[in-house]
Amino acid sequence: MHALDVLGDPVRRRILELIADGEAPAGDVGRVIQAEFGISQPAVSQHLRVLRESGFVTVRPDGARRLYAVDPAPLAQADAWFDTFRSFWQPKLDALGTELARGRLAQRKATDAEREQNDPSPNGGPTAPVDPPRP
Repeated sequence: MHALDVLGDPVRRRILELIADGEAPAGDVGRVIQAEFGISQPAVSQHLRVLRESGFVTVRPDGARRLYAVDPAPLAQADAWFDTFRSFWQPKLDALGTELARGRLAQRKATDAEREQNDPSPNGGPTAPVDPPRP
């Protein structure tokens, strides 16, 4: 099965998201998937089997539990396949990044100007003249 066939299923993508940060017991994964997608435990097990057989996840026994973890190799293969098409969207993403950075800079400048307008002294102290001490 091609990596994109495996990743094309939203349940399998969600399973990968759930275990992306580290190992998770099959039972925990199953409970989340059943709640979110309304599918049975055997259906979740089938999705885990597809992920395991296609190499996207590894599984190891831990007593009575089975712990699942992401294997990054198939994801790297999918990423390599996307390289062919990355040129279609990468310039747009780069431009978006530039515009977001410009917006953050403009916001920072506006905030600094507002702060300066409200407190023009360089050390943030009082700006009104202070009465001299009385003898």
